[in-house]
Amino acid sequence: MTSAESSRGATGPVVSQSAGRFPSGADAFPHRDLLGIGLLARHEILYLLEEAEQWVALNRGAAKHTDRLAGLTVINAFFENSTRTLLSFEIAGKRLGADVVNMHAAQSSVKKGETLIDTAITLNAMRADAIVIRHGSSGAVALIADQVDCPVLNAGDGSHEHPTQALLDALALRHALGDRGQAGDDFTGRTITICGDVLHSRVARSNILCMQALGATVRVCAPPSLMPVGIEGMGVEPFHDFDRALAGTDVVMMLRLQTERMNGQFVPSAREYHHLYGLTARRLAQAAPDALVMHPGPMNRGVEIDSDVADMIDRSIITRQVEMGVAMRMACLDVLTRRRRRVEGWA
Repeated sequence: MTSAESSRGATGPVVSQSAGRFPSGADAFPHRDLLGIGLLARHEILYLLEEAEQWVALNRGAAKHTDRLAGLTVINAFFENSTRTLLSFEIAGKRLGADVVNMHAAQSSVKKGETLIDTAITLNAMRADAIVIRHGSSGAVALIADQVDCPVLNAGDGSHEHPTQALLDALALRHALGDRGQAGDDFTGRTITICGDVLHSRVARSNILCMQALGATVRVCAPPSLMPVGIEGMGVEPFHDFDRALAGTDVVMMLRLQTERMNGQFVPSAREYHHLYGLTARRLAQAAPDALVMHPGPMNRGVEIDSDVADMIDRSIITRQVEMGVAMRMACLDVLTRRRRRVEGWA
């Protein structure tokens, strides 16, 4: 089976959109793992976006299943609580025909004192074909990847990175712009403002790297207590004044307050935070007239974003982000398992 071979559903063949546009075979994406956006070249990001398009089409059809990964086992090892990310990866694996096993930290031997490396060795002995890992410590996913023989996908590690979230955000934005007749391979000339708890956000870091790689200018906005020191080194323009950060921006991406990662008082109160950094309809009016609104979820309505903004039919693409999450994770599982499946050009 080649990378362009179809997997048939009720809507007809699903064919890779990438054939002919990128280097052939493994040269298009030479990485065994997906650990972070910072490790990817621009053309590799674009390749994954293109590969996801076939799964967007499949997921919108009546029959949302293919046997592309039939016979393979995917383990979702989540050492940190998650609902939407775990569900998205589980649906992605099952729609590709894989056997999917979810491992929750609360049910694992880690709670009994087993080291992370011992857990990695145990998972490896089970001969999984791909492992999706979410962990509360930065670098933990890379540590596990060094101990196993199969591809590893980072579903979020500490405050480091969340690569599939940035990829699905780029895919959602690409589709939203396409609906407006503004489709293109990059976001050159567009300004994206990311506002919220930037200090603790792996989503912010991955999105900064991804959106910049695709040509966008990125602004970040947060109270001083939630702005990383030296963030300018990532090539972004930092703001503490949300109204100034919004001026003329094309996309507003809101982040929630990650109180579970906070040791101490970072903001006076949720009410005060909303007053200064909450996205309201009045504030959104300062952005570009057709500015899009994004949020990786889960949302704290009335804190970082008002409900009337989150639910704007013509501006908010938050539910589209959720939809694109399944397609993007299907693409990543498909691409990263091609060597194990001995796909032509990848073995």
